[in-house]
Amino acid sequence: MLFQLPDSDTLYAALLARDPSYDGQAFVGVTSTGIFCRLSCPARKPLRQNCRFFETPAACIEDGFRPCKRCAPLGRTAGSDPTVAPLLAALEADPTRVWRESDLVAMGLDPSTVRRSFKRLFGATFLDMARQRRLREGFGTLAEGGSVIEAQLEAGFASPSAFRAAFARLLGCAPGALRDDALLRADWLETPVGPMLAVCDDTALYLLEFMDRKALPAELASLSKDARGSLGLGRTLVTEQLERELGAFFDGRQPAFSVPLATGGSTFSRSVWAALQQIPAGETRSYGDIARAIGNPAATRAVARANGANRIAIVVPCHRVIGADGTLTGYGGGLWRKDRLIALERQYSRPDQRVG
Repeated sequence: MLFQLPDSDTLYAALLARDPSYDGQAFVGVTSTGIFCRLSCPARKPLRQNCRFFETPAACIEDGFRPCKRCAPLGRTAGSDPTVAPLLAALEADPTRVWRESDLVAMGLDPSTVRRSFKRLFGATFLDMARQRRLREGFGTLAEGGSVIEAQLEAGFASPSAFRAAFARLLGCAPGALRDDALLRADWLETPVGPMLAVCDDTALYLLEFMDRKALPAELASLSKDARGSLGLGRTLVTEQLERELGAFFDGRQPAFSVPLATGGSTFSRSVWAALQQIPAGETRSYGDIARAIGNPAATRAVARANGANRIAIVVPCHRVIGADGTLTGYGGGLWRKDRLIALERQYSRPDQRVG
């Protein structure tokens, strides 16, 4: 299991002290420069508000930061596996390049070995990291009002059809299907456990899902149908509030969310999701516990189905539900994320960390 980061204040103090004990376990991305570093970096220290902390170099790279040339934050990670360093350097040199397994073979690398190395070190394959980096560039261009052609070029796709196909695989619809006057707005949010898609209107949050969740295209199609096709890119004031609250949650400053929700679903499902929101951060419940909490102790399987159908991750904390024997059970975002979220929330169960 990965090293669990302490709160951001502790990490910033370690950054100011150039504490080498965090080398290889914590990294800082500086928003004012676009660079990420080890906490022991000898460079001049950034302001607190310009710092974002990450557990891995991959998370820094996916969020658009470049490695510092002074402290070489890729050194230790790359040095642990000879297949990693040249690929990370190549991705940094040309982030919009279209990578294929044949390119790895041409570099004298075995694709299966590369796949295992990146999964072990970063939790994602190199080809997945490269594809996500390119799509992120195109998504941002579209969200800022750019044309599909501009987004295609920004993302490094050779043809509009290839970009539309990749975009459709991610969101379940072609970019041309998104409306400029849409009521619902989708935006890309970066988190320490991977990029997420938030869909909001001017009054509420409708969806918050991990970008690699297999059910995401179907969920977006359902939302678009409910909104009569009124789905577009961009953000609202609700998106801004959600981003602030997610930042406070991951920084260890606030476990609760006050962003208004539009959960949809049946009366039964809404009762399950309301019960999930009553589970304190740092605690877990079984499906049977939730069934009893809603006054329907025989509905354990129905509770499990409603838990899996939740489309507002983290805020409606379905990750806090585990098996009756204490083991982790299925989670649409991946069991590794469920494990990370539960571990992160343990800090909120400590008396000195409780926030009202």
